[in-house]
Amino acid sequence: MAFNKTIQMCIFDGNPNGRIMCELSNWNGRVYKISRNDLSEFANRPDCEYTGVYFLFGKNEDNKDTVYVGEAEKMLVRLKQHLKDPNYWNDCVVVISKDNILNKAHVKYLENKFYTLAVDAKRSSIINNTVPTCSSISEFDESMLTEFIENARLLVNTLGYKVFDKIDTSVVEKENSDIIFHIAAARGADAKGLLVPDGFMVIKGSKIAKDTVPSMSSNLVNLRNIMLEKNIINQEFVFVTDYIFTSPSLAAAIVMGRNANGRTEWKNINNKSIKDIEEE
Repeated sequence: MAFNKTIQMCIFDGNPNGRIMCELSNWNGRVYKISRNDLSEFANRPDCEYTGVYFLFGKNEDNKDTVYVGEAEKMLVRLKQHLKDPNYWNDCVVVISKDNILNKAHVKYLENKFYTLAVDAKRSSIINNTVPTCSSISEFDESMLTEFIENARLLVNTLGYKVFDKIDTSVVEKENSDIIFHIAAARGADAKGLLVPDGFMVIKGSKIAKDTVPSMSSNLVNLRNIMLEKNIINQEFVFVTDYIFTSPSLAAAIVMGRNANGRTEWKNINNKSIKDIEEE
């Protein structure tokens, strides 16, 4: 049964873009969000050398979110090593236990599970070179770490990183649902999608227009081309996977092959646009 959660959050120096510490009531875990430039400040914390897992967040050349999933017996030592890496990350999220009870087997297990969650969620490009090995642990430890993962996911999500949250697309099977929006337009465009917490998701199997109008902005044309090159959209102009756009308008423009206002173009089975529903 779902129930309310109480989260404690400390924003150091009053800067939300710097360091943040989060804890959950009745849980021995602790989550830090640290910007790359504030790593030296994290070094002053007494728990900076605790054992735990960490996630490095950044952007790739296509401006797509990236994540690196890692583990460390001495957290600060490992994070300092990543400062020598190319500048592929900007923010780090660290997950430890307040009483430092996690051991090497625990964090190897956590690293593998978080890596798998990120792969299944398909929200970010994972830049690990290899799949982390999963250590063998006792049944008691597995139960403890399962709860640890769920609580950590909640706090990581609260900090704005949805990399481990898989979108439940079971609702798309309900063809008569008024939460599914549709566009059928010129040049073969025929797509379905729905609003999600971090934007607008176009559903796998949706089809985009085969070409674009001359007035379409060059940035949008380039994005379509990149999506074709990356096989997000195949050569039949069909989405091969669910894909989240930052806004309904960006999604509509890619689908229709022209500049578009997604809040009026996407309509549900009752022919109501997103704008109509918001005004109601």
